[in-house]
Amino acid sequence: MNEIIGVILASIISWINFVVIDTYFGLPEAPGVKGANIVGDSIKNRGGNLSGGFFQGNILCSPDASAGTLLASMGVMVLGFQGGLIAAFMVYIGNRLCADPGYAGTIGALTTTVIIFSCSFLGFTHIMFVIGMVIAITTIQGLNHSYSSKLLGLIAKKLNRETKLE
Repeated sequence: MNEIIGVILASIISWINFVVIDTYFGLPEAPGVKGANIVGDSIKNRGGNLSGGFFQGNILCSPDASAGTLLASMGVMVLGFQGGLIAAFMVYIGNRLCADPGYAGTIGALTTTVIIFSCSFLGFTHIMFVIGMVIAITTIQGLNHSYSSKLLGLIAKKLNRETKLE
């Protein structure tokens, strides 16, 4: 498979995987860990969406599916399928240390491990998913918080996970 096309497709797959999982587990609904409330309010004050801000704050302050998917990508690249399982276990421990009540990071790491393993039969390489995950996280956390929070808020609304704290 062409590397550029593979990275683009891996980015899309990774983005959908971690955004859907984090949204399903309620990250846009409320700040689940300390600091997420501050991030959400700050993004809202700069013209963003509060639900999307809570989403961004939660993934910034705790190992949620974005961190889980990135760690699983690296784990699979280094140690194969078992590396993804080890990453999922480490994210689970990280969630408990952060007193995070959810399991989005652990589920994200497990689904990523399965996705990468399955896609390897289609010509994807492990490094495509590592790069793709970095790109996916950057589009949510690194480019423009206001715009990405609005997109995340729209997704939260579609999945009935929008915050009621406004």
